[in-house]
Amino acid sequence: MYAFTLEQPKTLADAKRLAAGGAQALAGGQTLIASMKQRLMRPENLVDLGGVSELRGVKVEGQTLVIGAMTPHQEVADNADVKKLIPGLAALANGIGDRQVRARGTIGGSVANDDPAACYPSAVLGLGATVVTDRRQIAADDFFQGLYTTALEPGELITAIRFPVPTKAAYAKFRQPASRFALVGVFVALTPSGPRVAVTGTGNGVFRHAGLEAALAKSFTPEAVAGVKVDASEMNGDLHASAAYRAHLVTVQTQAAVRQANG
Repeated sequence: MYAFTLEQPKTLADAKRLAAGGAQALAGGQTLIASMKQRLMRPENLVDLGGVSELRGVKVEGQTLVIGAMTPHQEVADNADVKKLIPGLAALANGIGDRQVRARGTIGGSVANDDPAACYPSAVLGLGATVVTDRRQIAADDFFQGLYTTALEPGELITAIRFPVPTKAAYAKFRQPASRFALVGVFVALTPSGPRVAVTGTGNGVFRHAGLEAALAKSFTPEAVAGVKVDASEMNGDLHASAAYRAHLVTVQTQAAVRQANG
């Protein structure tokens, strides 16, 4: 690990000032610290957001669930409002990594990092959430832009995620057994504007699948998506799973998620 300076602000205003000055934001550190240890990243200045209480917590605003960016995964999983309003989101959070990761990792850190196999991006995109930053609000459909790439500008900080409460929703993940990342993960949601299906773990980033959404619009059942073709040419293949197998798993996990959502 290379030498660096560490700032620990207590207010959002101070955190914004430091980030605008070029400091790298440290949220949960589950990816950043590991990358620094391996000397894959070399930030000269870090701003630890852990002490900014304004960025942590869950609240309900009408039919919207607002989760602060620095809220750890386990707090999301255990929160009574999340369990009541979007139980699929609580279950997703409870299945991330292991107990240590869930205690330290944060929703904002995960969304900002946009790992192509991370779970939270599928919930954000699948629910049509809004990413709130210190500068603006960004619709999920505009936020995720590919491999570790988002609409965030340099120095811009995520402050919260706003999740509209769906009619029903669920997440199904086929885990990579060592990392516990999603080999394939599918988040499905039935919303007032129709069904949404977001897929993670298969390619260069989370994406919606129009064919699966169209099938579920006709009938929100596992059987409705059984015959939907998922293009394997758009999937990654590696030692854990071929592209064809991942394509098959997208259908299987979509069926599983719909089954869960229907209860």
